[in-house]
Amino acid sequence: MTAPEHSSDRPLAGLRIVEISSFVASPLCGLTLCQLGAEVIRIDPLGGAADTGRWPLTGTGASIYWTGLNRGKRSIGLDLRSESGQDIVRRLVTAPGPGNGILVTNTGGRAWMSHDTLCALRSDVITLELLGRRDGRPAVDYTVNAALGFPQITGPSDHDGVVNHVLPAWDIAAGLHAALAITAAVHRRATTGAGSHIVLPLEDVALATAGTLGYLTEVQVNGTGRPATGNDVYGTYGTDFVTADGVRFMVVALTSRHFRDLTALTGTQETVAALETALGADFGRESDRFEHRDLLTALFARWFRSHDADEAGRALAGSSVLHERYRTFEQVVRSGDLERNPLFATLSQPRIGEYLAAAMPASFDGVHLRTGPAADLGSDGREVLREVLALDDAEIAALTDTGVLAEPPRS
Repeated sequence: MTAPEHSSDRPLAGLRIVEISSFVASPLCGLTLCQLGAEVIRIDPLGGAADTGRWPLTGTGASIYWTGLNRGKRSIGLDLRSESGQDIVRRLVTAPGPGNGILVTNTGGRAWMSHDTLCALRSDVITLELLGRRDGRPAVDYTVNAALGFPQITGPSDHDGVVNHVLPAWDIAAGLHAALAITAAVHRRATTGAGSHIVLPLEDVALATAGTLGYLTEVQVNGTGRPATGNDVYGTYGTDFVTADGVRFMVVALTSRHFRDLTALTGTQETVAALETALGADFGRESDRFEHRDLLTALFARWFRSHDADEAGRALAGSSVLHERYRTFEQVVRSGDLERNPLFATLSQPRIGEYLAAAMPASFDGVHLRTGPAADLGSDGREVLREVLALDDAEIAALTDTGVLAEPPRS
């Protein structure tokens, strides 16, 4: 069951967001708001922002990355260095109407579109500025992560060096924090009439998350940081095992029941009980399972090495043990999981092709909220200026002729 695009009963229907952004966090904020029903107008400089051609690309050079993050948005290209282009941006952001007056950007620091400048034109304007560092200096996910400590404890425990993550976790968290902040500011404006100037540094998103999860707090309280544990789950029992045919499983026993089932499945109940007695341990406690994880893993690994992946998978599936077989992206796609999941539906994306695209993960009353394809760069410029600013054809033609407004792409 899917909701039609731009359905009036979507949670954020009636809102119009102006987005001037690039890369991950800011476009993800816009995409999330768009999936929830807001109209999102992405403004790019002439020729596109720095992320327009970002990898991965199709064989013809079209950015799969860019179209994925900009699905459902309207696109307008402007000469953002010109006074006329800057004036159009300000007018689009501050256009009258209860659903207007919202800007999301990661290209702040420009006086011509600052919160104070926009607030002088519309007192209840909502602006959200995504920064790198809180002092305004540039930063990206990978540099923020390097300064935080996670690469020091990521990767094999005996690895002499740092390991960067491949998932831009802080960008993703920042984009979702940004969408939440916008919805909160909209609620505040609806109830009080007040606008908001929101500043969201990527650095602070990472610091706040690391603090909330205890990574920074334990240093302050206990005086020491978290050690590298490789593929072992910190503070409980969980690790990876290899089967007789070389397939790898991740296995986690969070509770006493999980652990009892794991010992029963591997036929190690008596040996584990004897080990527990000899060590004076209580494997009903997560802390003891974690402390003695190497000994336990050596016992369980023998069972996995004597069974192939299908046998191990069936046995694990018949227990309460948390588990999953490691897969590649290719294996996920070829498994048919996407086709069977109502989260995904076929999307025909110009320049990319037809593929299964995900909707918003949360469903509303059984409905997955999804968007249409990403627009061609600058393709909605004329319509946006007509609808939002009520410009006539002559005014729009003048902007195009002078190079302020991007020409619509040729079909």
